Amino acid sequence: MANDTLTITDNRTNATYTIPIKDGAIRAMDLRQIKTDPEDFGLLSYDPAFMNTASCRSSITFIDGDRGILRYRGYPIEQLAENCRFLEVAYLILNGELPTARQLEEFEAQIKAELAVPENIKRIIEGFHHDAHPMAVLASTLAALSTFYPDAKKVRDPANRRKQIIRLIAKVPTLAAYFYRYSRGLPYVDPDPRLSYTGNFMKMLWKGLEPDYQVNPVVERALDILFILHADHEQNCSANAMRSVGSSEADPYVCAAAATAALFGPLHGGANEQVLRMLDEIGSVENIPSYIEDVKNRKRLLMGFGHRIYKNYDPRARIIKQTADKVFEVTGRNPKLDIALELERIALSDEYFISRKLYPNVDFYSGIIYQALGFQPEIFTVLFAIPRMTGWCAQWDEMMGDPEQKIARPRQVYIGYGHRDFVPMDQRG
Repeated sequence: MANDTLTITDNRTNATYTIPIKDGAIRAMDLRQIKTDPEDFGLLSYDPAFMNTASCRSSITFIDGDRGILRYRGYPIEQLAENCRFLEVAYLILNGELPTARQLEEFEAQIKAELAVPENIKRIIEGFHHDAHPMAVLASTLAALSTFYPDAKKVRDPANRRKQIIRLIAKVPTLAAYFYRYSRGLPYVDPDPRLSYTGNFMKMLWKGLEPDYQVNPVVERALDILFILHADHEQNCSANAMRSVGSSEADPYVCAAAATAALFGPLHGGANEQVLRMLDEIGSVENIPSYIEDVKNRKRLLMGFGHRIYKNYDPRARIIKQTADKVFEVTGRNPKLDIALELERIALSDEYFISRKLYPNVDFYSGIIYQALGFQPEIFTVLFAIPRMTGWCAQWDEMMGDPEQKIARPRQVYIGYGHRDFVPMDQRG
């Protein structure tokens, strides 16, 4: 449209500039023309933590935080969680369209052919102490895979990129399961390509002495849904890390290790573990009112409420809440659920939280379900990383095919000293 422009008047010089608007954004480089004199570098935008800066153009995931909308490739997350298996959604995220039956069969076969990891990876895992954090081990073993697949360095070859993406999605649950078994002094369980993606993961984690492990279909479906909900989430911290490291043309294994390190942080991937700690601290439904008062008085934090993007009820939290009932029919009801439900009820009816748009997010219920399924809190973030590998790979692949992308190199606003001459030591102080 002819009026899709922004007119800026620089009050320092009274000069006027017309800057085009496209897709609701202006290009930061268009600000560089705004100068006080020819020697001036030009105007910069200052945006710590990318609060209002788009770093890329993407067609993968759409989020409208004000309306509580999440879509993968245009499909509402609610429809995908209800109707799809995880690898079906993974195919969609990677390829842009839902697969036909034949395409899905071929994709699943490709994944199953790459489930195994090199034998030396087991020795690397065994070099860690048994109580090492699983996320640190996952980041380390992902980086180690780079040394086994030197062809991964051909990042400008689309076919080669796809080969590495298949490997990463296939191998990440194997890496996670192997360390889980090692940390408990249990023998490794080899991948079983007869099972689904999540079913195989469950067997590798939990198979005991029984000759034929039987996957519980309710638990398998619940884990599939949780994986779907965590598969991608636009330009979050870890996706940004994947893109930023990938922009240097590093191979995807070390990029994924960097993304895993970003997810390891408690402000990103560790929130559901903090929710469980909060529920343990509350202890019972009767203690909720006093806890809420402490939150209002800034004495305590309300974990699992609020989100950087969502200013409405996180759609993933709704789906997890619905999934919980089916899980608890199999596992028995987690007593923490009663505390969580009452805490949510009070918070959603209290003006203090309503005015601040503090609604439950995906972490509020996911930890309760993971615990009910038999997972210990230290592995929760790994369960986040396994499905998010699909999103990271899709973001990386999209970036590598984008002709506008260059090596990431943010500018800074320098606020230090100007020119200073060196002072010999005997003249200082």
